[in-house]
Amino acid sequence: MSESITLTDAGLLPEDLLPDVSLLVTEDDEPLDNLPSEKQQRLLTETLYSSWNGASNAQGFLVAANVGLFPSNKQPPIVPDVFLSLDVQVAENWWEKRHRSYFFWDFGKPPEVVIEIVSNREGNETGRKILEYARMRVMYYIIFDPTRQLGGEVLQMYELQGRQYIPMSEQWLTEVELGLCLWEGAYEGKRDIWLRWCDATGNMIPTGAERAEQERLRAEQECLRAEQERSRAEQERSRAEQEREAKETALQRAERLAAQLRALGVEPEV
Repeated sequence: MSESITLTDAGLLPEDLLPDVSLLVTEDDEPLDNLPSEKQQRLLTETLYSSWNGASNAQGFLVAANVGLFPSNKQPPIVPDVFLSLDVQVAENWWEKRHRSYFFWDFGKPPEVVIEIVSNREGNETGRKILEYARMRVMYYIIFDPTRQLGGEVLQMYELQGRQYIPMSEQWLTEVELGLCLWEGAYEGKRDIWLRWCDATGNMIPTGAERAEQERLRAEQECLRAEQERSRAEQERSRAEQEREAKETALQRAERLAAQLRALGVEPEV
């Protein structure tokens, strides 16, 4: 009888059963991407690290761009433009080869979300890749096709049901507690239509720069409110002072009148 292999409580292979990755090609050192895709990848990764606390009850998350996914050590990896994985931690010694890529046996699970950014027809996003991600059991598969290279919608979202992907009717990823939306605006000085993360109410998760600007505007508004309160307090004090002076003037006038009446032998009525 062959010896069975079981996972640890953490969902990981025991140390003595980890595959040998010394001969695996984890990176080829020959990146070849285009400027729009690179900036879009950074927008999707930087935003979560800057302004997202992760899903509820999840112990950390990892979002990365152009990192290989290795479901096993017997087949080549697939490299999505962006992926998001919940309940995982990057190893402290991440420069070691056995921790430099996303090995399923190391992290114990596939990512929840993979995103492909289409710039040409070479990626086969609706063919080979959609089948491979389904085999990997990736929960959500997202295709962002800003120039409609594939002839479909700009944003295509799929959810794994059974062994195949089903098109999603909404843009909310329930299991990740994040949404995706299209946004027309300027990011790092370049105006375009961008793919953005958003919350349940449709508000975009801000980048670090946007968050800083929001904080600056909030601080300015607080200062303005404080100045308005100070001005109102000054006006109230001024009004109270004017009323006090008016009462004193009226009292002095009444006293002068009473003195004049007494001088004429008339006792003024009090």
